[in-house]
Amino acid sequence: MIAANPVSLPLSGYVARHLRLTVENRVAVILLDRPARKNPLTFESYVELTDIFRALAKDDGVKAVVLAGEGGNFCSGGDVHDIIGPLIERDTKGLLAFTTLTGDLVKAMRACPQPIVAAVDGIAAGAGAILAMASDLRFGTPGAKVYFLFNRVGLAGCDMGACAMLPRIIGQGRATELLLTGRGLGAEEGERWGFFNRLVAADGLLHAARALAAELADGPAFAHALTKRMLQTEWAMSIEAAIDAEAVAQALCMTTEDFRRAYRAFAAKERPRFEGN
Repeated sequence: MIAANPVSLPLSGYVARHLRLTVENRVAVILLDRPARKNPLTFESYVELTDIFRALAKDDGVKAVVLAGEGGNFCSGGDVHDIIGPLIERDTKGLLAFTTLTGDLVKAMRACPQPIVAAVDGIAAGAGAILAMASDLRFGTPGAKVYFLFNRVGLAGCDMGACAMLPRIIGQGRATELLLTGRGLGAEEGERWGFFNRLVAADGLLHAARALAAELADGPAFAHALTKRMLQTEWAMSIEAAIDAEAVAQALCMTTEDFRRAYRAFAAKERPRFEGN
């Protein structure tokens, strides 16, 4: 039985059990906190992360999210002892329940309206690589190494949406190479391929991720959420349908008070102060 702590709102008052969560200045920082084992995921942390990202959709006090790992690594994937071992004993129904649970985390991240900034240092492997991939923006350090290593444990690369999302980030050929070989994607190559938005020094990684999240949090939250939604929705659209859908989305943004604030600030030669409505 998975014992997750029911997530309460607002998240600023929620005490996480299987990771660390802080909310400050409208930015939530989710820190994977098992550094001795490179921050692996457990059944419980999968559930708690999913619940947190679902709760974010209802928390107007959070405008952006940072996802990071403690101790010089991002996330080493599913815990070998706590997850992989028990899976060997499950039947097909039980295995499908697990893979559905892991996919639910990615769905929750994508449905979360706030922009998610992944701060990746050291190892991001397996499900850890997926967490970085499912974030909206990714900062890495020169020592970051990303492994989609499912084939190395006898599994397909089609895990938690990798075959749908990774090609859209780095291209079909490059994604195919990583998912078929399981080789590591280094920091400089990852930035060159577009997986990392930028590289920063390890000692400044969390600060840089927080700074970007703070910048996003100061922006028009409704418009940011709609941008994130349309970036996903338009994957399955023709260009013509996407243009029509964006016309509706942009017209909707023009009904917001933030749009009016921006106009008034421009007319007064001031910087707009967005409030998310």
